[in-house]
Amino acid sequence: MSDILLIGAARSGIAAARLLNKQGNHVILTDMKPIDQKEQLEQEGIEVYDNGHPEFLKEKEYDFIVKNPGIPYKAPLVKFFQEKQVPIYTEIETAYQAAPNFSYGAVTGTDGKTTITTLLHEMLKKKNPNAFAAGNIGTPLSEAVLQLKDEPADIALELSNFQLLGIDQFHPHVSLVSNLAPDHLDYMDSLEDYYKSKFEIYRNCTKDDYFIRNIDDEQIVKYAQNVPASVIDFSLKDSSADLRVEDEMVKLWDTVLFDPKELKLVGDFNLGNAMMAAATAYLMGVSIEDIQSVIREFPGVEHRIEYVGEINGVRIYNDSKATNTHSAQAALSSFDGNVILLCGGKNKGIDYTVLCEFDSRIKHCFSFGEIRDIFREIFTNQTSVETMEQALDEALKIAQPKDVILLCPATSSFDQFKNYEVRGEIFKELVKERMVA
Repeated sequence: MSDILLIGAARSGIAAARLLNKQGNHVILTDMKPIDQKEQLEQEGIEVYDNGHPEFLKEKEYDFIVKNPGIPYKAPLVKFFQEKQVPIYTEIETAYQAAPNFSYGAVTGTDGKTTITTLLHEMLKKKNPNAFAAGNIGTPLSEAVLQLKDEPADIALELSNFQLLGIDQFHPHVSLVSNLAPDHLDYMDSLEDYYKSKFEIYRNCTKDDYFIRNIDDEQIVKYAQNVPASVIDFSLKDSSADLRVEDEMVKLWDTVLFDPKELKLVGDFNLGNAMMAAATAYLMGVSIEDIQSVIREFPGVEHRIEYVGEINGVRIYNDSKATNTHSAQAALSSFDGNVILLCGGKNKGIDYTVLCEFDSRIKHCFSFGEIRDIFREIFTNQTSVETMEQALDEALKIAQPKDVILLCPATSSFDQFKNYEVRGEIFKELVKERMVA
């Protein structure tokens, strides 16, 4: 039996506490906020402390700590145990160790993770009813382990660099880094640390495993050296790459995976996402027929250039998941012009001037939130407002038929919203209210 402290009681933390407790460990769960399931968890034998971390927790000895990935290592309680050299993992690691019969396709990167993981999950479901999307999306991995116990399963796993910083033995069969761009500089010590953390994804792999390397991304090429897995080079530009478009078809080596014309998603970056998902599925045993079926059917991911509706001939899109400039660049490149851009949110300390290249496509920018005034120096036609709702209403006042109103914040939501999902849902509700008004 191990003594384990879990810091952070979000859904994954609670799932991890239950799994570790069921394995016969002594589990303590603590959170700075109230824990809704406290009484039930205590009845199950888990020690629970909420509304703050009691000081006496520092006096106990633990075999290891499980930390919510969103809690930075510089947080006082985490830093205390890090300085004591107590092993600190994330829920992904402890769930992985409890499920030896799971097979993983692991996806990380700055942008595109959710689209790739969701597509991969849809493909894996065609092969195996025990297929889960887990990690940053879908079901916490510990919940899948509790549900399936020792049954084999195929997991499409979206991983943030926060989660990868807390692995030890985690070993996916197929892994990839979609792309790299500056992000999370409010959490990481440096940009180099952020980039390096992504490549923890293949740390424990062998030549029997695969790493899909995006050779169109110079930072990935720079950091993905001495890879222990078998490398598959992916490119949208190089027709000699292992995973490529050749003769108007997507191919992995000599195998045709799918016809790009059947993909409903817009933009070259989404074609790349679909190519990486299809290759991962193929390497995990999904048939070509099932891969192609999903490609034809897949409508896209919620909050990622999601079509919301039309008002007086003006199309409106929700791209709330664009939480950095790299994803904003990808979204803006999907439209030729006449874009009324709604952007803004929390300042993450990144360089927003890279968006200047799209100035000619922006009919007007209405920026909101903490960083609203930053965009004055970026777009020729720009107006600062307080809220996203005000930005939408101002956009509708000037919009003409065939214009596009695009919510593409280019930063995180945490100044005014709980997360990007809530921001996107509220935006869609605001649009729907105005469609019937």
